[in-house]
Amino acid sequence: MGKVTGFMEIARQTGTQRPPEERIRDFNEFHLPLPLEEQQAQGARCMDCGVPFCQSGMMIGGMASGCPLHNLIPEWNDLVYQRRWELALQRLMATNRFPEFTSRVCPALCEAACTCGMAAGAPVSVRENEHAIIEYGYASGAMRPVPPPVRTGKKVAVVGAGPAGLAAADLLNRRGHTVTVYDREDRPGGLLMYGIPNMKLDKSVIERRIALMEAEGIRFVLGADVGGSLPAREVLESADAVVLCCGAKQPRDLPVPGREAAGIHFAVDYLTSVTRSLLDSRFADGRAISAAGKQVLVVGGGDTGNDCVGTAIRQGCAGVVQLEMMPCPPQTRTADNSWPEWPRVCKTDYGQQEAIALFGQDPRLYQTTVKEFLCREDGSVSGAVIARLESRVDESTGRRVMVPTGEEFTLDCDLVLIAAGFTGCQPYVADAFGVELTGRGTVATGAPYTTGVPSVFACGDMRRGQSLVVWALREGQEAAAAVDRYLMGYTNL
Repeated sequence: MGKVTGFMEIARQTGTQRPPEERIRDFNEFHLPLPLEEQQAQGARCMDCGVPFCQSGMMIGGMASGCPLHNLIPEWNDLVYQRRWELALQRLMATNRFPEFTSRVCPALCEAACTCGMAAGAPVSVRENEHAIIEYGYASGAMRPVPPPVRTGKKVAVVGAGPAGLAAADLLNRRGHTVTVYDREDRPGGLLMYGIPNMKLDKSVIERRIALMEAEGIRFVLGADVGGSLPAREVLESADAVVLCCGAKQPRDLPVPGREAAGIHFAVDYLTSVTRSLLDSRFADGRAISAAGKQVLVVGGGDTGNDCVGTAIRQGCAGVVQLEMMPCPPQTRTADNSWPEWPRVCKTDYGQQEAIALFGQDPRLYQTTVKEFLCREDGSVSGAVIARLESRVDESTGRRVMVPTGEEFTLDCDLVLIAAGFTGCQPYVADAFGVELTGRGTVATGAPYTTGVPSVFACGDMRRGQSLVVWALREGQEAAAAVDRYLMGYTNL
């Protein structure tokens, strides 16, 4: 390493955030990066440890530990410190073709597994180093179109323009295959475009990358609902191979009395409507589901629930409550959650921070769920009966489950957003191609990424189930290699 004692001499430092009171007035990104000189110093904190768990991508305790993409993190950390930015970009892009996305939305599994954070709790700022590298690449012009020098004559159709589809399309195009990406939405990006709010991932970042991919020869066909308005047979007949990357977009519902009331929406529909209206007209079209002046109830304590909280606050909600079924996690790692596992600790994310700043309290109510929705005479939701939960061991399975305590209370609400996760892919695309689904609602695949239909492959959340962007990218890359091997008899991807 360029500075062997850097981790002992330099303290962890990360970029700042715009104050909550300021950032809730707009939908702009609120993370402020470090100046380049200070970011370079952070690269010196990498220890060049003997076993770099940061890039391992292992499964420990049912969760990934380290980067699923096996990024060459110690290498480009050192190159950042040495100010060799173009070489750092090359090493980063060798394993991660979309660092502008992961450096914004990935929870940084790499940092959780960083040896530097094992005892002191101050891992190397890997994600911000990654962000600095890729943004330098765009600012310097190093990120430019590089079309393949030779075409193979093979055609591939990628169905779904989310992170898995983009990753598969990118590698297959680099290999020289002619790639067409179909997506039913009006803009490519999948959950990156419409499932993640603009303040977390500015959509110009996606558009910038799509423009680069188009300049490299990838064709995007939008408004193409494959399996719906566009028959699957047409896609099959137009290509030598098809990759299904349609995500896990079947939302988990709340089948309780009163669910049919107006004003109850799935989180994905809410977030999509807001982002689409923002991009189309800066909200002038009035087509976004609005939380303005309303008491908002968010059902679900995960990242999507947090995104709903932050979005509702920006729309001017009168108040917001977020229900979480599970108990509040501990503030620090417990004895059975040691490094390098992902730390199962309490995290107060940006939406909750903003609710605390605006309303004076954390919006989360732990160990709660909705028992019933209450309706007004006009059919709109007016409140919810909330049941308290407690953790017990199910004697038949030995597993710990959440069960009602019998205690209930009522919350007033005018808008309910269900952010309870997803139960698999929407089955009509799989049905149209004749591929089988598992009991989890995902596409059944063999190894590697093959379905039971010749020439049809599947990857990403559609195959894996609801997961992280970084896992979708890995699946897309691996599926691209499988498709290439099918088409050419071997692969160098």
